[in-house]
Amino acid sequence: MTNRLNFAKTAPKAFKALIGFDAAARAGLDPALVELVQIRASQLNRCAYCLHMHTSDARKAGESEERLHMVAVWREATSFFSAQEQAALALTEAVTLISAAGVPDDVYARAAGQFDEAELGQLLALIFAINTWNRIAITTAKVPGTDERVAR
Repeated sequence: MTNRLNFAKTAPKAFKALIGFDAAARAGLDPALVELVQIRASQLNRCAYCLHMHTSDARKAGESEERLHMVAVWREATSFFSAQEQAALALTEAVTLISAAGVPDDVYARAAGQFDEAELGQLLALIFAINTWNRIAITTAKVPGTDERVAR
C-alpha cells in the first residue's frame, strides 16, 4: 500500500497546528508515559504507522522490551506498570474507544487520583493528539517505517 495523500503538504496549516498541539500536549509529562499512551492508542486504533514509530521511539528512550510487549495486555500484567501508568492506560482506552461507553466516572476518577489537574489536562491533550495522528495515518495510508522522522 502506498500513501494516499501527503497530509503535511496538502494541509500545511492544519499539519503545523497539530505539530504544535502535539508538542504542547507532551510538555511536562514523563516521556516514558507519553510513549506508553501513544502505543496503547495506536494499538487500539490499529495504526501500524504510529505503533511502529512509538515503539521505536520508546526503545530508543530506554524502554524495556518486556514492558513494550505487555502494553496490549497491561490489565493482566499490572506488575509491569505503576499505578499512574495504569490509570493513564485506562483513560487512554476509554477516550480512544469513547463511542463504546463514553469515559466512565471510575476511569476518570482513577486518573484524577494519580495526576494533578494540570497533568490530567496534559494527559487528555496527549490522548486527543495521538488519536488525531492515528486517524491521519490510517486515512492517508501511511506505511510503517517510512518517513516517520520527517512527518513529525
